[in-house]
Amino acid sequence: MSTKLVIGLDGHGSGDRALAYAKHMATLIGDCELLIVYVIEWSPYSFQTAEENAMRKKRRDEEISTATERVIDPAVASFNSAGATARGIVRHGNVADILNEISLEENATQIIVSRSSEGGFAKRLFGSSTANLVMSASVPVTVVG
Repeated sequence: MSTKLVIGLDGHGSGDRALAYAKHMATLIGDCELLIVYVIEWSPYSFQTAEENAMRKKRRDEEISTATERVIDPAVASFNSAGATARGIVRHGNVADILNEISLEENATQIIVSRSSEGGFAKRLFGSSTANLVMSASVPVTVVG
């Protein structure tokens, strides 16, 4: 049975650190599948007009397509060309919740994410996705600095 690692990407340079660490871990483990995940923050709640709500589905599909093309596909191709087994997943929702859900659905043994270099008042007030994931995950979480 292959070990599965979930790698959470943020679409920024910090995601590259998570990918590099995952590549290192995959080399050490050997029989390993990498699930490269990008979560588009998306609230299920809406306080918009009926016309705006009608466009949500189209916008979600466009965002998934863009994230797959720009973030996921290059990362998966890089791993697969190096001989590793990798596949990509893009979903909408809360980052911590989605990464945890995928790890449970896929029977993953670990989640790898990177600490974001972004800060500011909103992060101090509401917390970060990484901190929320560490506090709520069902599997071990490795946070790469």
